[in-house]
Amino acid sequence: MHIETLAVHAGRRTDPATGAIVPPIHLSTTFERGPDGEYPLGFSYSREDNPNRRYLEACLAALEGGKEALAFPSGMAAASAVIQGLEPGDHIIAPDDVYYGLRKAIGEVFGKWRLETDYVDMTNLDAVRAAVRPITRLIWVETPSNPLLKITDLAEVARIARRANAMTVCDGTFATPVLQRPLDWSIDLVIHSTTKYIGGHSDVVGGALITKFDNYLFERARKSQQFGGAVPAPFDCWLALRGLDTLPYRVRAQSESAGRIAAFLKQHPAVEAVHYPGQAGHPGHAVAARQMSGFGGMLSLQVRGTRERAMQVAAQVRIFTRATSLGGTHSLIEHRASIEGPRTRTPENLLRISVGLENTADLIGDLEQALPCGKKATLSAPYFFFKSVRRVESKSSASSQEARLNLPSPRFPVRIIGYFRRSGS
Repeated sequence: MHIETLAVHAGRRTDPATGAIVPPIHLSTTFERGPDGEYPLGFSYSREDNPNRRYLEACLAALEGGKEALAFPSGMAAASAVIQGLEPGDHIIAPDDVYYGLRKAIGEVFGKWRLETDYVDMTNLDAVRAAVRPITRLIWVETPSNPLLKITDLAEVARIARRANAMTVCDGTFATPVLQRPLDWSIDLVIHSTTKYIGGHSDVVGGALITKFDNYLFERARKSQQFGGAVPAPFDCWLALRGLDTLPYRVRAQSESAGRIAAFLKQHPAVEAVHYPGQAGHPGHAVAARQMSGFGGMLSLQVRGTRERAMQVAAQVRIFTRATSLGGTHSLIEHRASIEGPRTRTPENLLRISVGLENTADLIGDLEQALPCGKKATLSAPYFFFKSVRRVESKSSASSQEARLNLPSPRFPVRIIGYFRRSGS
């Protein structure tokens, strides 16, 4: 079954009481026992299980190609449940540019756990191998990474972990199962902040953990959920499941727009660097093209100059919103270093962009007026961010050309604009 169909149907069923095709919200905290004292419908108390949570978990497991999923009240709650499942003294290998919240959780929340952690450049497989110890129990992967959009070779890291008898977990928040399914590359667990693309509307906080097979970390995370109380509210589950209905189409539209914006920024004289794996010059482009079906709606740019110059650019935007988070319908721009604090590894002149669903030309125009004045960028070559597009079309006009290309059969049928030109003095 294709992912578009799974996103709409997996985990759902028509309500037997009313015939409603949208699952009702089950707010009840307790459920009736049968005359024999059992629970014939499978529910007893909402902390242990709830229909809305069960629907969401079933859908997430299907989308990722996993055996089972657990829903949590936030992405960090899901991450904490995994870390909490380790034994004191266990060793973790994590990316040197990992989401700063995870670094804080390991070092501060679980500081007394006596966990040992090495933060390494995950794009350097030799560095990953060198970090492995006899006590290594978990290798944490984040690809694309936040906010530098680095790409990790999932299959190779999984191979390293198996040799070390360690578990692997991949943060799939940026890519979503639409563009990348880590379990297909032999990763053991996938974690998501469902607040982002899965919820998709910036109106619900949540997290999820999906497993490929039965394992001790997943079972310990289940206990953290059921008996540690890390459970999402029924309405939150309902909202996240609602978001999944449109996930494939939102993610593809955002990816298309991000590719065009990245191409524009790369040509702009006020931009020092663009971090987007869809560009051929990105260090991880070849790996991303192999393990992803598209390159995502996230990108970062480094403005030429100082932190102050980057902050000035963010202050000048009119359509983008200066806000944290990502994956919603609104395009967001954020100075990450100021969020992450004094120990950040993020460049001070970096701005992270989450591309929403606004018109791409409007977004490019907004960035153009916000960036320091300079020679206007000219994009004369086609830029492709889906690696498997069969046909690229653009209507003939003063700013675009018709182009028809025969490329390998796409995983998803996509209709995109292949040329984007801007000219000026």
